[in-house]
Amino acid sequence: MTLNTTSQNGQRIRLPSLRQNAILNALGDSTAASVVEGGALVHLALRQQIYESEELIQEVYFPLDCVLSAIVRMRDGSEAEVGTIGREGMSAFPLLTGASSTANVCYCQVRGSAIKMSAALFRELIAADPAFRLLLDRYLQSYINMLAQLAACNRLHSVYERCARWLLMTRDRVDFDAIPLTQEFLAMMLGSSRSGVANATATLQKAGVINYANGIINVLDRPGLESATCECYAIARKQFEGLLQAVPGTNATTKVFDTNCSRFDGD
Repeated sequence: MTLNTTSQNGQRIRLPSLRQNAILNALGDSTAASVVEGGALVHLALRQQIYESEELIQEVYFPLDCVLSAIVRMRDGSEAEVGTIGREGMSAFPLLTGASSTANVCYCQVRGSAIKMSAALFRELIAADPAFRLLLDRYLQSYINMLAQLAACNRLHSVYERCARWLLMTRDRVDFDAIPLTQEFLAMMLGSSRSGVANATATLQKAGVINYANGIINVLDRPGLESATCECYAIARKQFEGLLQAVPGTNATTKVFDTNCSRFDGD
């Protein structure tokens, strides 16, 4: 088995850390031990590169309390978010389909911790553990379903509703109310103008739902934020509910988010 214990500026993983990611929490004992032995715990900074367009994917990241963004970058340098990855998932979808690179870019959207392993170790684990592969396939299907829903949301719903939905989904994943985020970055995430996002956040702030100051958005009223969003938030979240339940050969007991989004069930 390929080892990568504390390489690439990472720290040694402690077994309880696996419980913070829904997929890793569901691993069988043998595969979990291999991840602890061969992976590394890393802290990702804002906009830290995960992989670049058309370049070889060399690492796989399982977020613990950070959020990653899959980005489409245009010729003029403009960017739009096409997918997000939090503690419900992992970064390297192309490796599951037999590819080694992708046309998209991926970087850290909200800073925090993740478990990283080499692409070589990842391939070894999914080849050796069919239950792990099944978990990942189920996640991939849920992720595709979520992308379809969010594509419709971006086409049909207002920037106000989409902003509320994005903030809720991010809040769920990082499990804290203060989200470091500029309006410029949020506009890019939503594929909207900065003025449109400024109006949306100002409206939410006036309603007492959020507070925005010094590049930090604080969620003050979660129920109020839920009432501001469209139905796509609940549908997107539901894609991952029960994702890891009853998978043969795993320790799956986890729902990705509980109703309060304050902890993992089973912690």
